[in-house]
Amino acid sequence: MSDTVGIFGLGAMGFGMAGALCRAGLVTHGFDIDADAVARFRAAGGAGGTFEEVGVTLDAVVIVVLNAAQTESVLFGTDGIAARLTAGTVIIACATMAPQVARDLAGRCAALGLHYLDAPISGGTFRAADGELSILASGSKEAFAKARPALDAMAATVFELGDQVGAGSSMKAINQMLVGVHIAAMAEAMTFGMTQGVSPEQFLKIIPQCAGTSWALESRGPHVRDGDYTPLSAVDIWPKDLGIVMDIAHGAKFGAPLTAAALQQFMAASGSGLGREDDAAVAKVYARNAGLTLPGQA
Repeated sequence: MSDTVGIFGLGAMGFGMAGALCRAGLVTHGFDIDADAVARFRAAGGAGGTFEEVGVTLDAVVIVVLNAAQTESVLFGTDGIAARLTAGTVIIACATMAPQVARDLAGRCAALGLHYLDAPISGGTFRAADGELSILASGSKEAFAKARPALDAMAATVFELGDQVGAGSSMKAINQMLVGVHIAAMAEAMTFGMTQGVSPEQFLKIIPQCAGTSWALESRGPHVRDGDYTPLSAVDIWPKDLGIVMDIAHGAKFGAPLTAAALQQFMAASGSGLGREDDAAVAKVYARNAGLTLPGQA
């Protein structure tokens, strides 16, 4: 069983996941380009040691970075870890990426004797910290077996999507398509309501009890109502993730007009300087265009 794990990326999601691994009793080494993040993790109970010291001891490596390019850099960049891991180690790659990119990375890992699990995550920072994520995973039986202790520590549900790498990334793209569209739709509906004299507070008293509700509405709507855009998931996540979705759609010759419209709203929000705010701040684009004043705005 895998009981020694290295987690690369100690941001909002990775830090919570690292804590869940530690609480499950796995020896967990955390790595990040931000030395303060590493120090914070070690102060919270993470194992010490540089990668040079502990890399050959790792049974599993969890990579929780922004995108495919960063995942590739961790594995195969100038200081890439892949060539310095012990054969048989499993790579658990959690970033949203195109399925073909996941397959390419898996092939390069296999050439070094490493297992690769295509394992995008869903659930947000709170569920990450609680070890309650959903993981959309695909890979060989050997990869699943080697990754099982880490998966069980990080997730409430692991959806096993078969032995073909890329299936997990495909499912994540579907999920991100829906969530991104739903957040934009929430912002559009809430600000439309304001033009009709319906306050965000009244909106959230009624719509969650009606057929128009969604997880995104119930999760992000209160941020707009309260004027609190402290990021749980930032605006800038969505130009990246919906951009990946659109690239996949173009490759499949599939029209995705709702996704394209949502992407443009997030692009407008990011371009307006809102990229680091919570993704509910896309409502500010609608409000600005309609001449509305949202709660908390002067």
